[in-house]
Amino acid sequence: MNSEDISKVKELLSVPQKIVIIPHKNPDGDAIGSTLGLWHYLKNNGQDATIISPNDSPKFLKWMPGSDDILNFEVENSQAKRAIDEATLIFTLDFNHLGRVGQMQSFLEEASATFIMIDHHQEPSDYALVTYSDVTMSSTCEMVYNFIDYLGDTDKITSEIANCLYTGIMTDTGSFKFSSTTSKTHKIVAELIDKGAENTGIHNVVYDTNSPSRLHLLGCALKNMVILEEFNTAYITLSQDELDTYKYQKGDTEGFVNYGLTLDGIRFAVIFIENKEEGIIKISFRSEGDFSVNEFARAYFHGGGHNNAAGGKSDLPLEETAAYFVNLLPKHLKELTR
Repeated sequence: MNSEDISKVKELLSVPQKIVIIPHKNPDGDAIGSTLGLWHYLKNNGQDATIISPNDSPKFLKWMPGSDDILNFEVENSQAKRAIDEATLIFTLDFNHLGRVGQMQSFLEEASATFIMIDHHQEPSDYALVTYSDVTMSSTCEMVYNFIDYLGDTDKITSEIANCLYTGIMTDTGSFKFSSTTSKTHKIVAELIDKGAENTGIHNVVYDTNSPSRLHLLGCALKNMVILEEFNTAYITLSQDELDTYKYQKGDTEGFVNYGLTLDGIRFAVIFIENKEEGIIKISFRSEGDFSVNEFARAYFHGGGHNNAAGGKSDLPLEETAAYFVNLLPKHLKELTR
């Protein structure tokens, strides 16, 4: 954030506001952690703040302090719409295009509130009065810490805020192993632990509370993995029938795509997940090195994200989507094998 943006934010928050904070659809640890961290900060500073999520969050994130106060737009529709209508200030976190909020998009486009965006994805839209965008950041949670720091309020970070922000940084960095993890990231994490983030407990509740059905689903996913050594690529497919067989719950496939990258020599990993309710195949892309899955997802699968982590979708059936993907790989042979 530049000095002009900081001044704008300070002016906006110098008076009481009716604030709505919004993560993207299918929120992950960074989306929920950043919205809750900001929500605690704003409420502790006397603001009237509400979080509205486009849909439900995974069970392994519901322990986070304040999660019971999040409005689910799909379930609490009238209350959520009223909050958007009455809002004077709207924060959008961990996404940079209003198309990422599903059914909420039209209501946000019609809202009279002032918008502030905090996000680390590429190619941000220009809907906000203040846009804090930095693609070099590990996570939106790291950016929320910086946002509080820019306002001169890191001394106001409570244990609740610290736990929320730590969770988002941990999950979006793959437990601090991704290349976006910098020395500054570690310094911020150290500060959060000093302020009360329970790092061991957070890791346990996020990663070590699997149900038997989730582990069986993981076994199914790994059994379905296809390894294309000539392209340094591995992909996984999961059909709706397979999800149903193993009693899929929201969030159960989180991290499955990363298993492909644990194979020696694999630089590109993908998972295709059938969603019959939405009539699409949901896709997650991961890469190592300089192969941009952001560009790949944007070019072929109506998606995008980061250079090494992105998402997309397909309207084709599962098998046709996988076949289409495989047929694209020869175009990128040099990038994948150099």
